[in-house]
Amino acid sequence: MDQHSENKETAKAIDHLFRQEAGKMVAVLTRILGFPNIEQAEDIVQDTILKALEIWKYGKMPEHPEAWLYRTAKNQAIDLIRRKKIRHRIENDLTYLLKSEYTLVPTIEDMFGENSIKDSQLRMMFACCHPSITQEQQITLILKTLCGLSPKEIGNAFLSNEETIRKRIYRTREKIAEERIPLEFPSEGLLGERLESILRTLYLLFNEGYNSSHPERLIREDLCEEAMRLTILLTEQQQTSLPQTYALLALMCYQTSRFNTRLDDKGLIILLQDQDRGRWNQFLISKGNEYLQLSTSGPAIHDFHLEAGIASMHANAGSYENTDWKLILGLYDELFLRTQSPVVALNRALVIGEVEGYEKAIRQLEAMKGLEENCYYHSSLGEMYRKTGEKEKAKKHFGSALCFTSSNAETELIRRKLQDCL
Repeated sequence: MDQHSENKETAKAIDHLFRQEAGKMVAVLTRILGFPNIEQAEDIVQDTILKALEIWKYGKMPEHPEAWLYRTAKNQAIDLIRRKKIRHRIENDLTYLLKSEYTLVPTIEDMFGENSIKDSQLRMMFACCHPSITQEQQITLILKTLCGLSPKEIGNAFLSNEETIRKRIYRTREKIAEERIPLEFPSEGLLGERLESILRTLYLLFNEGYNSSHPERLIREDLCEEAMRLTILLTEQQQTSLPQTYALLALMCYQTSRFNTRLDDKGLIILLQDQDRGRWNQFLISKGNEYLQLSTSGPAIHDFHLEAGIASMHANAGSYENTDWKLILGLYDELFLRTQSPVVALNRALVIGEVEGYEKAIRQLEAMKGLEENCYYHSSLGEMYRKTGEKEKAKKHFGSALCFTSSNAETELIRRKLQDCL
């Protein structure tokens, strides 16, 4: 391997490390320095990653790169506290331990232990969902702080632009400093509302990985893995291992089980009906079944129960033709009543096509409003018209779909559909 290839591989490995470890380090450092100093915590992590890139590109990565990152971040934090360069005064239960030279280093060492890292991440998730911060700000902050998404990626998840997200992050940090929001668990009465924001955020993160906005990467497994890691973390704590948490984790397992069959060797999309079900990850499907069963322990039904139920029907079906489409339609009926989401309505219409005929699906799709600039909407209509033999209308909608996607994989799929209409 030449030097250029080695440098590229090192950079790729560091990027993967950043996704895995940055959120952990930010959470711990913010727990130490205080939530108002979150920007300094992020600066330390960013500087640590840059140092790793600079040092490791000239040689091999250390045997334990995570330990190297932690050690470097710890040393910077200790130096910052010693020099009293903290922007906002540290006011938390660790303050008195950080004032003495005898306890400063041991305290920070302890905070980077495995259990303390998990505790810090949970505290961070709940602090990000403080009631003083709007829901949009809560979701943005978790995606930026704990999950390592860039403002551009967050913008894609919100159907917003990068500059708007940058301004939102800035205003949120200002609010944190003004309110002096601590990193702590909410009271029992506030737990449900704050947990809901966390789960919605992890759902968004998983979706960004499952259908990535990146033009050259339809699937970003690193984002899905991070979303699952944080959701698993929630299931490991008594106060957050609620039915809706298990339902979300079940949904993630079912969707992830098909990763290896969604793209072919050339990176082209393989549709659900054409996927090799023998290559679906049976371990993940069984874990999904396990988590879905655990999610039934409470009386209430969450949206995630319905979505996980739909995914379960697909994952456990022996073939596309033998899928229980009627049951899936019933689940979509309930989900649409709850959400009134146009995307849910779109998916429901496609299931109607399987149950009641493609002509009815077309009528449902044509009556929809608000999806005129949605690639999936036009490609779905194109597919329905193709199946009914109306090739000119199919070509029109496939052509419109091409105008509303930046994904190379989606573009190629739509072009293949257009060829089928000639």
